[in-house]
Formats: sequence, structure tokens, C-alpha cells
Amino acid sequence: MTASSNIEATEYLSDEELVLRLREGDARAATALIKRFTPFVRSAASHYFGASLETDDIVQEGMIALVLAAYSYSPEKNASFRTYSAVCISNRLNTVVKAQNAAKHFPLNTYVPIDEVELDSGATPESIFIDAEHTSELVSKIKGEMSELEKKVLSLFLAGNSHRETARSLDISEKSVANALQRIRSKLKDAQH
Repeated sequence: MTASSNIEATEYLSDEELVLRLREGDARAATALIKRFTPFVRSAASHYFGASLETDDIVQEGMIALVLAAYSYSPEKNASFRTYSAVCISNRLNTVVKAQNAAKHFPLNTYVPIDEVELDSGATPESIFIDAEHTSELVSKIKGEMSELEKKVLSLFLAGNSHRETARSLDISEKSVANALQRIRSKLKDAQH
């Protein structure tokens, strides 16, 4: 089977099957999931354009939330991945825009460029394969680099919890939550290079 037909075959899998394969390190599944959800992320992000953030930064936050949702998704919760990821993406975008508008958080130059994980419909099979490999490597690096605390903080943060709510849930200080999120962003940035 050629790389092109393998990519096409993944397009017929359900969202949940793609998530499972992505977790197993299947780069084609990662590519297919990102390609499938890019229009949704762009649509969700479009509600925030002009909200003191660059368009690419808002979309980037949605894409990060998508990838992280794939790793935190639990089918036992009786929600489809599409529903779960929509909530994670929406919560993340709301949180980022509120934080930016309040000027409380990190400068935008610490965000990971989305250019390297975003796929367009005019991509060639070769570029899709290369992007998929890069995405798979990035996801593996991110997952392997985060401490258990960082994973818990990120999961709660993506679920829409504030710094205070996250701190209370984990019985840590708000400063510890902010520091964990800064380390996560730093690791995301480092993983790109």
C-alpha cells in the first residue's frame, strides 16, 4: 500500500479510532485528525479575531488544545471525541482571550508557531507525510517531557478551570499553577526546535 493510500485509509476512520492510533504513535492518524479538525478549529477561532490577538495565535491555541485533548480523551465518559475536543478547544480559546485581555499572562512570542502543524487542502502526499512525522515527534516529545503535575495542571486548565480552581483541585498554590503552565509552554516551544 502506498503512503497516499494509507493516508486516504485513515480518513475513513472514526475520530475515536484516529485518537487511539495517534496515541500509539501513528503519524498518519495524527495527520488525519489534524486535517479533519482544522476547519473546526479555524471556525471556533474566528469568533475571537480582533480580540487583541493575532489570528494565527488564536488558531494555534485551538490546535494545541486539539492535540492535548487527544491525549486526555476518555471514551468511558460517554462523550464523543468531537464533543470533548470542542469543549476543550472552546475552553482554551476563552481562557487565552480572557487572559490576554486582562494582560495577566505570557507574551505571545512564547507561543509555538502553528505553521509546522497546520495542513492545508493543497498539500502533497509527501508534505502530508513529512508534516505527520513532525507532528508525531512533537506530540511524543511533549508527552514525554511533561511531569505528572504538569499533565494534571494542563488537563484541568484545558477543561476551563481558572488558575485558582486548578490550584484548589491539586492543593497547590496559584503560583505553582502559573509556573507549571509556563514550563509547558516552554517545552512546547523547545519541542519545535
